Order: sequence, then C-alpha cells, then structure tokens
Amino acid sequence: MSAPFPPIPPVVLVFAASDPTGGAGLQADVMSLAALGVHPASVVTGVTVQDSAGVQEIMALPGDLVERQARTLLADMPVAAFKLGVLSSLDNVLAIARVLDDYPLLPVVFDPVLASGRGDAFAGAELIAAMCARILPVTWLATPNSVEARRLAGLPPDAALEVAAAHLRGVGARHVLVTGTHEAGPQVINTLYGPQGEERYVWPRLAGEFHGSGCTLAAACAAWLARGLDMPEAVRRAQDYTWSALAGAHALGRAQLIPDRLHALRRGSGHAG
Repeated sequence: MSAPFPPIPPVVLVFAASDPTGGAGLQADVMSLAALGVHPASVVTGVTVQDSAGVQEIMALPGDLVERQARTLLADMPVAAFKLGVLSSLDNVLAIARVLDDYPLLPVVFDPVLASGRGDAFAGAELIAAMCARILPVTWLATPNSVEARRLAGLPPDAALEVAAAHLRGVGARHVLVTGTHEAGPQVINTLYGPQGEERYVWPRLAGEFHGSGCTLAAACAAWLARGLDMPEAVRRAQDYTWSALAGAHALGRAQLIPDRLHALRRGSGHAG
C-alpha cells in the first residue's frame, strides 16, 4: 500500500560505515530513507575498501569525531529516529552510546552487522560485548539475521532463534526482528519478537545473493518509525519495501546483486511508501 510523502520529511540520523559500491552501508541507508520520504542525516563511522564481492579493508574513524558529527547534527536538526549499522570500533560504540543516552525518547533501529555478506568480519568478541552492554539496552528494534542473533546471544549455530531473541530482549532491546535468509528452506521466515509476543512473516525466497539487504530493511524500519507508524506496521511496510528492492536487484558488479531501492520511481509511482 502506498502512503503519500509527508510535506516536511522527518529526519533519521544514520551511523554507518561508507560503502563505495553504494550497495550497502551508509549509501544504502541514504537511498532507502530518501525513497521512503525521509531526510537522511548521516554520521560516518568508518571507511571501507570493498566491491560487490567483499570487503578488503575497513578503517574506523576516531570515536570523538563520530560523536562530534552526531552532536553537531542533533543541535541543528529535529531528528525523529536513529539507525545504526556498522559501528566500526569499540570507541565508536561507546561514543554512539553516549549520544543515544541523551535522547531516550527517539526510536533506535540497530542493524548489528557482524560480517559482510561474504563473511568478512566486522566485529570480534570485545565489540560484540560492548554492543550488548551499551547499544542493545537503548535499542527499540534490533534487526539481526539468524547468524547474528545467535552470535550476539553467545549461542551455538544451531540454537533456537526464539532463545536468541529472548536473550537479546533480556539485555534490553524492546523488539527483535530476526531475519531468516540464512536458514534453510524454500521460504524466508522473518519473526518479530516483542512485548506482545511473536509475529511471523513468510516471503518467497529470491534467487541470488544480495549486497545490503539488511541495511535496506533496517533503514526502512527507521523510516516508517520516523513517519509515526507503530512497530508492527513499520516492520511490515519495511519488509514490503525491501522485498521489492531485492526482487528488482541489478547485477551492477561481478558478484552480489545490488538492491533497487528506487524501484518505485522506475515503475513511475513516484514514491516507495
């Protein structure tokens, strides 16, 4: 279902690492938010060297620089929600947590990116522990895939996802959306765990591998929360948008497909909401 763009776009502040391909990271967030009628303000947490096949290098920006970027923007713009992606370092986690602590009434969507789609590691044990101690307690919605959910919870690879989600909620996350793309089966099953219980979403499994699918989903959730929807409806609409973006993905590089986050514009509808 379409929804007209708001006359004045709400602002979502993104913390993420830059991806020069435009397929994931900060660039994916910016495109997704803009496509859904939201203004993307951005804080760069790191710079990567990567292509559609994987990540070769990542360099974290200093935590004090990350914090100064955020506080300068927050003093200037009426931010409606936060979206967190690759945080890049322990210093950055602590800096971002200090910022979020000062804005407890704003929704926080946390995409705990622990590795690239190819498996290049973004977070070790120390960084994961800091995320659990400082970021999850202020998170309104965490969006891990099934592998990330188990790792964050410190569980074995075959642990039940409801157990992992319960652990993450126990740490402090209000809602956890566990995506099922890494699980076996002809369909993808995503499950939202929250105070009202569980809600399952079943999607046809698309062929191919995608660069930035998780970024797209989390950014879309942040967009709809910033536009005033409640959590279940924001999550539902975000999945609709993401599935359409993946279904129309393009082979722009030599490896993973790049989601078409502007699919609604190509169809001529003018907006993706």
